[in-house]
Amino acid sequence: MKIPRFKAMLKQIQEERGIKEEDIMLALQEALMSAGRKRFPDKENLEVKMNDNGEAQVFDEGKDITPKDFGRLAAQTAKQVILQRIREAEKEGLFNEYHEKIGQLMNGTVQRKETHGYLINLGRLETYLSISECIPGENYGPNDRIRLLILDVKKSSKGPIVVVSRSHADFIKKLFEMEVPELQDGILEIKEISREPGRRTKIGIISHDSNVGVIGTCVGQMGARIQNITRELGGERIDIIEWSDKIDKFIASALSPAKPSKVEINEEAKTARVILPPNELSLAIGKEGQNVRLASKLTGYRIDIASTEVLKKKESAPESESIAKNIKEEKKEEKKEEKKDK
Repeated sequence: MKIPRFKAMLKQIQEERGIKEEDIMLALQEALMSAGRKRFPDKENLEVKMNDNGEAQVFDEGKDITPKDFGRLAAQTAKQVILQRIREAEKEGLFNEYHEKIGQLMNGTVQRKETHGYLINLGRLETYLSISECIPGENYGPNDRIRLLILDVKKSSKGPIVVVSRSHADFIKKLFEMEVPELQDGILEIKEISREPGRRTKIGIISHDSNVGVIGTCVGQMGARIQNITRELGGERIDIIEWSDKIDKFIASALSPAKPSKVEINEEAKTARVILPPNELSLAIGKEGQNVRLASKLTGYRIDIASTEVLKKKESAPESESIAKNIKEEKKEEKKEEKKDK
């Protein structure tokens, strides 16, 4: 018995769903073989064949033993297999589509707020933005548009799971690439990012063209470019640092807005002692140590802050001790002379 319009059905599925005809035929034969074994459990050399017209036959050692109702069974099996293949193909198609977008920004719509995050509609599927991947302090309501970084895509029995973030350092990187064409063209290059989401970010950028300045290009005319980025981040502060291969110069820049007087490097220990005037100390350290902490993460060096005044006192201390010692010795000599005179 044949499955009605079987050939046309396979062609339509291939065109509309992108499922190859040979994949469906193979799946059908496997499913029918399983059905045949259930019908004839005592037959060891069972074989099920299905031709391009949808006609299914069961053979045992070359002999046709196809039951009269096997055509109906074949039709039911074909329907189940095709639906299953369509579902699998849709899942695979979604997985491939979003897997190609890993590391890219996407726009989504907030469906609702849940206990530990937000349910987000990405168009063809829904995902979950956890609180830990949000920028601290931001809140969204239903139907709010939201920009997200695709971190990863995982397979599951229910379909692909898209992992998204707004707190990841690469979210900053992609915002800069979107706003600054020179980054896309390779004239500028982002070398490193250190970030405390919602509070402050330091981004190290190098220019491969001496005629293109890092800071001016990234800030943009009238600050337009950097304002677009900080607006997306809810006012998070951004420090644009010009990257340098000279580590002392880079560390000095990384401590911006402070202006160090001197940077002493220990390359072996990956440490740096930064000397600043007293009025620059608070700027270098930052609120709760944030500025020096981000600078240390950006440069890869442990940074110790020192004041020029403290160093001067330490340098003058040995000399003071020497003078005091000389005075003490002189007084002893004077006392000895007084005793002799008596």
